Amino acid sequence: MKEDKDVGADEDLRYVSLCKKGDTDAFEYLVNKHQKKMLNIAYRMVGNYEEACEVVQDAFVSAYKNIKDFEGRSVFSTWLCSIVINLSKNRLKQIRSGLLHERFSIDDPVATESGFVRIEPASDAPSVFQQIEKKEIQEKVRGCIGSLDDDFRAVIVMRDIQGFSYDEISDALGINSGTVKSRLFRAREAVRDCLKKVLGRL
Repeated sequence: MKEDKDVGADEDLRYVSLCKKGDTDAFEYLVNKHQKKMLNIAYRMVGNYEEACEVVQDAFVSAYKNIKDFEGRSVFSTWLCSIVINLSKNRLKQIRSGLLHERFSIDDPVATESGFVRIEPASDAPSVFQQIEKKEIQEKVRGCIGSLDDDFRAVIVMRDIQGFSYDEISDALGINSGTVKSRLFRAREAVRDCLKKVLGRL
């Protein structure tokens, strides 16, 4: 049906098949294709660029080690996203339990080493004051999303920031579409309420 159509149209399957045969060049192609999107997801989940980079590196290592278990019931990017989300949640638990310490502020400049790219494009606002206001609002939005429970944060990041479909989110998180919609509604409401408090408007 729809899912079968999506899977059949998954252009990554050929490279996945090559990976299963030990072709490292094919896996490098998959890394180069998906690392930017996966980094954005991890960054939105953990709120720290360096931690997000480590999450994504761990995710690709895990994907490579377990590529033979990928059966193609969903598209490869959805499967990969589920790994990133789960590792991000684990990393957040470690951070909160004090096993990891915050080394950089989310306000630090974003590096572009190791093939990764800048998280957000530079603002083209016409005035410095508008740029500052825009940055402050973005930081407050990021802070409100970061204050959500991990499960709600995962849904709003995947849907509203990365544009995944409800079916893809359902597959990646292992929950039904009704739960996805319910969590998304509650996450949006929570972010809206948070922004009202921190911005004094909306």
